[in-house]
Amino acid sequence: MAEPREWLAGTRPRTLPAAVVPVLIGSGVALGYGRFSWWRALLALVVALALQIGVNFANDYSDGVRGSDERRVGPARLVAAGLASPRQVLVAAFGCFVVAGAAGLTLAAVTSWWLVAVGAACIAAAWFYTGGPRPYGYHGLGEVFVFAFFGVVAVAGTAYVQMTSLSWLGLAASVPAGLLACALLMVNNLRDIRTDTVAGKRTLAVMLGDARSRAGYVLLLLVPFGVAVLLAFFRPFTLLTALTLPLARLPVQSVRAGASGPALIKALGQTGRLQLAFGIAFAIGLAIHLSG
Repeated sequence: MAEPREWLAGTRPRTLPAAVVPVLIGSGVALGYGRFSWWRALLALVVALALQIGVNFANDYSDGVRGSDERRVGPARLVAAGLASPRQVLVAAFGCFVVAGAAGLTLAAVTSWWLVAVGAACIAAAWFYTGGPRPYGYHGLGEVFVFAFFGVVAVAGTAYVQMTSLSWLGLAASVPAGLLACALLMVNNLRDIRTDTVAGKRTLAVMLGDARSRAGYVLLLLVPFGVAVLLAFFRPFTLLTALTLPLARLPVQSVRAGASGPALIKALGQTGRLQLAFGIAFAIGLAIHLSG
């Protein structure tokens, strides 16, 4: 039986900013339009966190039963390391999906019922990342779905449930969130290129190779700052994100210098911290609307 600290590690805390940041940004958009709702934002956060933790447990289960994690470089996984049974981890994953579904249904009930279809798509995407007969995460599509669901859907959706309407700013603001979430996935998969290749996992990093994956990671990390500059024409205080740019120095230097193994685990944590800091600054900038 896994201990509480091992279950906590199984949630993969370094990846959780990918769930928190889109909700912050979407709420910043809503606040800028004067339509912020704290309880709807809180429910959106529950949905995002439950989905993120659920997909992490689902990945642990699917990779564990396939044997894909037997020679991994990073922290031990619950199933692969024998810390918990596959059934226990599967139940934990679907428990998280149930929590996300319940919170999502509440939001749909007070906004629009078509959000149920969006929620179902989110859960399906979470499961089929590494689950099912042809997991898309094994075929180089992980970053595409991460950008779509932890970028566009999460940011625009969070803004929508508070404003009850879609806005161009919510869609534009989703781009940095999606790119930073992809950077988090890229640096994680960069670490695992060798073992993923052996296990038959054709992640985007495996397909690009080491050198181009490192270059791609740097772009994914830095382009969001350019988007924030462009949006400053409409929300000048998005330039506050420049204050977080120094946090990019260490992970960028490490990845460009050829870091591997434990050094990339450290870079993953640094990427998550940058993502969270950027998200807070960006959300504040979006929330401050200087009327003409």
